[in-house]
Amino acid sequence: MMLIAFFICLVVALAITPYVKKLAFKLNAVDKPNNRKVHQKIMPRLGGLAIVISFFVGFILFNPDSPYFWPIFAGALVITITGILDDIYELSAKIKLLSQIIAASIAVIGGVQIGVVNLPFDQTIEFDFWSIPVTIIWIVGVTNAINLIDGLDGLAAGVSSIALITISGLAITLGDTFAAFIGFMLLGSTIGFLFYNFYPAKIFMGDTGALFLGYMIGVVSVLGFKNATLFTLIIPIVILGVPLLDTTLAIVRRFLHKQPLHKPDKHHLHHCLINFGFSHRQAVIMIYLLSSLFSLAAIIFTKSTMWGSVITLIAMILLIEILIEITGIISKRYRPILNLIEANNAKMKK
Repeated sequence: MMLIAFFICLVVALAITPYVKKLAFKLNAVDKPNNRKVHQKIMPRLGGLAIVISFFVGFILFNPDSPYFWPIFAGALVITITGILDDIYELSAKIKLLSQIIAASIAVIGGVQIGVVNLPFDQTIEFDFWSIPVTIIWIVGVTNAINLIDGLDGLAAGVSSIALITISGLAITLGDTFAAFIGFMLLGSTIGFLFYNFYPAKIFMGDTGALFLGYMIGVVSVLGFKNATLFTLIIPIVILGVPLLDTTLAIVRRFLHKQPLHKPDKHHLHHCLINFGFSHRQAVIMIYLLSSLFSLAAIIFTKSTMWGSVITLIAMILLIEILIEITGIISKRYRPILNLIEANNAKMKK
């Protein structure tokens, strides 16, 4: 049934995205070029509506049996309406944050909460009341992480897809069919949209898609690891390592420069890769690879002992640091060759 739901959501997203593109132009939900944007022409940015509609079709059609069904659905509606309004009218950062908190609160009050953490040596931490604010902060944090990484064609959709594959697969191994069901339907909707969103994009997902995906991934990751050990609690953090790390660095960077936390800049990971000399497509694929590396580490975590998990985490951090250093050297030394390959690819497409 999960695979059927996946394919139905994928087909629906493929079918309706062109119509959503036309709707975006009619509503003037477009993204205009500026000094911070990478694209050079006006682009429709309501594409996330195709992800939302296709997911809701699967959600209603298959009606997964769970007490969390309606709270998640209600929170998703709130975040979707916020995204649509922002794509059309550009809401303030405060209004968007308030909406995210409301959407997360609806899901949390409905039972989507991080409950107990089992520590090594047979000790446990029960969050009790604190499970509510902790879970809200987590969902809002993931929502903003996906939103902030949405800076290149296909980037947020691809990173989200990698995270959803990993979370859904691990949810199956943990016996949580509801979380896996939600994950696969989201995955189908996102991949269907990615056909139109990968470089060169025909449509952007906008805040409608980025906020919705961030909210849903935050919720699904909580459902999959509600009563976790200390190290399985780290798993969703590791899976979402790229967007969460990028968001954390953005907050630190803006704090040190005494800038408003919501103020956008051109120092995110994808901007840095382009500044290194990578093309748009190459930067996206590099971040896909990094995300896959984090996901692989998360899977290893589930099979490791406590010390094995610690060693894996340290090794992963060192490997990523080495990879970034090598990337910088390669991009400078072999930039002419990479440019030639890109030019040949462009000629072949023409």
